[in-house]
Amino acid sequence: MELYQRTALIVEDEFLIRMALAEALLDAGYGVLEAGNVLEAVAVLGKYKVDVLITDIDMPGGLNGLDLARHLRAYDHSVGILVTSGGYDFHDVDLPVGARFLPKPYKMDDVLAAASELSSRPSASWQVKSVV
Repeated sequence: MELYQRTALIVEDEFLIRMALAEALLDAGYGVLEAGNVLEAVAVLGKYKVDVLITDIDMPGGLNGLDLARHLRAYDHSVGILVTSGGYDFHDVDLPVGARFLPKPYKMDDVLAAASELSSRPSASWQVKSVV
């Protein structure tokens, strides 16, 4: 276990994108949790407190990243939500309250800036986190 100021959950089915995001967030001082689809993400959210969710929209299975973002927002208003997609643009997406959209391809600096802003809300916790 390591001490992290903030924890991010990355939900991305493309392994290389998920790996690059995880590395960048770890370098920025985040604890990182990962999921390859919405059902895995729900299981992670049931076990761990996260400060920011970074999710792609298109996912394998019956649920997508917007479904996950709406589910999370319905029961937790403290988690920052960043939704990404290469197949949608901001005007095509009905985001939950307080969520942000970032189109793909994105610059890692833009993801880190959005994650920092979204996870810096007063409700972001300082806890010991486990990296999965």
